[in-house]
Amino acid sequence: MFHDNLITLRKMKNMTQEDIADIVGVSRQSVAKWETGETVPDLNKCKKLAEIFEVSLDDLANYKSEDSMGMPLPPKGKHLFGMVTVGDKGQIVIPAKARKIFEISPGDQLVVLGDERQGLAIMKSESILAFADAVRNGTVVQE
Repeated sequence: MFHDNLITLRKMKNMTQEDIADIVGVSRQSVAKWETGETVPDLNKCKKLAEIFEVSLDDLANYKSEDSMGMPLPPKGKHLFGMVTVGDKGQIVIPAKARKIFEISPGDQLVVLGDERQGLAIMKSESILAFADAVRNGTVVQE
């Protein structure tokens, strides 16, 4: 998995093995060996690779595109949880991994937001209420 992910990410960034080698501080041959699966870089070099490609260290090492509808590795903090089916009354089941990552439990209240061009978003109600309080109190920092 690691070597496949490394090749995919390098090509997505239009980088050569030499580009990666220069940034990480190794020889091009080392990168070639990583990509063939002959060797694996040490943890510090893996962390640097994850930073270069803006992915999590776990995804760099373990991501399987076949588990995510053939999609390439997502950027760090972004997720593709798969597809859900809308029931007769409009209900959906939020995938278990999404519920775990976003700490959604039975009984939680969620807010559904919509933009006709961008789609729907679901947030925990306490997040939107905290944001509203920050706006009301003038403590929201705009970037």
